[in-house]
Amino acid sequence: MSYAIPSCFLLLCIIAHPISSFQPIKQTSCINKITVFHPSDQSRISPVVLSGWIQGSDGEWAWEEDDPTSSAAIASTSTLTSESVDTQATPTLPAGSFRPKQSLGQNFLRDGNTVAKIVKAFVKDATSTLGITKAGNGEDGEDGDNNYLKQTDLRAVELGPGAGALTDVLVPALGVNNLQCIEIDDRSVELLGGKHPMLRVSHQDVLQVDYPALANDEGGPLSIIGNLPYYITSQILFALADASHSDSVRSATVTMQWEVGKRIVAPTRTKDYGILSVVFQLYADCNIHFKIPPTVFYPQPKVDSALIGLHFLGPSQLRARLAGVNPVNLRSVVTSTFQQRRKTVRNGLKPLALTVFGGDKERVKEFLDGAPCPLPRCVEEAREAGDKFALSQKLPDDWAKKRPEELTPGQFVEITRMLYGP
Repeated sequence: MSYAIPSCFLLLCIIAHPISSFQPIKQTSCINKITVFHPSDQSRISPVVLSGWIQGSDGEWAWEEDDPTSSAAIASTSTLTSESVDTQATPTLPAGSFRPKQSLGQNFLRDGNTVAKIVKAFVKDATSTLGITKAGNGEDGEDGDNNYLKQTDLRAVELGPGAGALTDVLVPALGVNNLQCIEIDDRSVELLGGKHPMLRVSHQDVLQVDYPALANDEGGPLSIIGNLPYYITSQILFALADASHSDSVRSATVTMQWEVGKRIVAPTRTKDYGILSVVFQLYADCNIHFKIPPTVFYPQPKVDSALIGLHFLGPSQLRARLAGVNPVNLRSVVTSTFQQRRKTVRNGLKPLALTVFGGDKERVKEFLDGAPCPLPRCVEEAREAGDKFALSQKLPDDWAKKRPEELTPGQFVEITRMLYGP
């Protein structure tokens, strides 16, 4: 059977993945060398480079995924659990030719245990958001989670694979048909092409990825994994949140600076609570999987990192939370108030309100002094059903006298409704 070279796909991810890491060592080649044996006398002859091929006992050659004993073939037909991800040896880099680029924010992972923990967390995130349960008798796994994953249901995208620390674990676990990478560093594209010839690697800027188009090409919502460069973390995260509007991205398991991770999951009335907290707690269920020390990266960053899991709600649940509010207007309200977080909501919103009301100061005063609007019927129904988000959505009568960090994401939705209308 003949095989065509798969076309590259785009996807959001790193301009140069800061967390896909490896420790530099000497390596003679970035692609596998297979030693050929003559089928008759089994005498050893000179090694040849045959990336992606396997030679049988009869001397015939076949693509690796056609070999029933190959990891790629096994991955394409089996189920995946977080427990099935093995701890890997220390990731390595070709000496001299693959120095991390500061301009791309690259910090390569160099610890096998950390890599395995990241991939296990990704499996759990992807499984829960795609609604995939354990195959067979339906019993829970050891940790009580139904986190068995059918590879055919997974559309994994790794952002900024760098030298392939995560990729080298994901390929045997998922199979190349269920994984693709987005990478801007041409050195990484070449290296990954040598190590995993059948893997789809898109040579692209992560900030230029069209997630809805990519999800459409793949046939469903995407599950994202990756090491994010510190300097473009927020842009990437907001792009993923926007993509969740169309159900293009269902989950993201990504690394970021520890302080950024804390802001995403921060509760109200804390110093870390801010714009990221409001937006992502509205769009997703968020949690910190674990803290990552600088020592597992090369070069070592000066701060701790975090692995964050984002389980995006999807269009229907997000629409129910917004209840007619335009998300663009919501972000304007949130940004305006938190830009002056030491002031009251009244003072923070006044300039925006003047713009919305065309400079009409009387209307601005009426808005800022006004009582909260009645909650939409769908929100009231959600409250009656015990929905946690809806239960914290009602505004207090003195909402304008509050500071921004005192208001929940749901309450910001209601302020936006008051200002812009339903």
